[in-house]
Amino acid sequence: MSDLTTDAAAPTDLPRAKTDWLPLLLIPVLALVALPFVGSPSTWVTLTVAGLAMGMMIFLMASGLTLVFGLMDIINFGHGVFISLGAYATLLVLGPLAGWASADSIGLNLSLLLLCILAAMAVTGIAGAVFERVIVRPVYGSHLKQILVTMGGLIVTEQLIHAIWGASPIPIPLPQSLRGAFVLGDIVMERYRVVAVAIGLVVFGGMQLILNRTRIGLLIRAGVENPEMVEALGYRIRRLFVSVFIAGSALAGLGGVMWAFYRQTLTAGMGMEVMVLVFIVIIIGGLGSVGGCFVGSILVALVANYVGFIEPKLALISNILVMALVLIWRPQGLFPVARR
Repeated sequence: MSDLTTDAAAPTDLPRAKTDWLPLLLIPVLALVALPFVGSPSTWVTLTVAGLAMGMMIFLMASGLTLVFGLMDIINFGHGVFISLGAYATLLVLGPLAGWASADSIGLNLSLLLLCILAAMAVTGIAGAVFERVIVRPVYGSHLKQILVTMGGLIVTEQLIHAIWGASPIPIPLPQSLRGAFVLGDIVMERYRVVAVAIGLVVFGGMQLILNRTRIGLLIRAGVENPEMVEALGYRIRRLFVSVFIAGSALAGLGGVMWAFYRQTLTAGMGMEVMVLVFIVIIIGGLGSVGGCFVGSILVALVANYVGFIEPKLALISNILVMALVLIWRPQGLFPVARR
């Protein structure tokens, strides 16, 4: 017994996994390689900031799905509807607080954005709990059935959005202080994109902190590697699964808010419009890897921006090309976690 106690009290003696730095170098290398092709340094900075902002929005929409797949082994084709639902949830705040959007006050504008995010995460979190209980839970372990039923759930939920808010596109105003751009010489950076970068970094930092520094994060990572062992230690892995699905849905709602203000138009299918890109990012990053999803999102967005400026005809296939090159180099993605 004493030996067991001694071993348990010395976790620092356990070997730590080495950080794979090579994929992280892809982003700065890509930016430096693109600079001579873009030509103007100011244009390069503008394209880079815009790419980082787009990457952060993609990450917010994709991070929940990669976490759900990594832990629960669920292919949720209905994830896009949570993005749309989160976007429409902004109307619950913009309706009574419309004056805050037009007020020339950075405090009121950011408070409005925060309230929209909280409302969207609450709505999509509740919807995610119902979605998991009614649609997903009966098909655990069968990928084909998961694809079919989640697609069915997507169609039903989209029709519910039409029934509640109507089928016509709904314009939403960008808060006054987030319009326009910061101009530094010849460099132009849109204010909203800068805010999107900040929010994306905060969310990524929070997720990394929770996954790596808390007990719940330890259980999630252990559940990814060996769910049977976690269950054998007395933890209710099913309850953990449900919590992760709810968190993933809430993150999709957060991404939906940022995407809605970026587009400034709401449609029921806006979430599905980005799902191909979301799946590409998840595949590039490695199934179940939040860090890989983060790097993959930025990589895909930067490539799309640079290629779109240098050779617009290739912009539409740039994402597929990046995915193909990454999978040739690393078939399991940049940071593989779920080896299935």
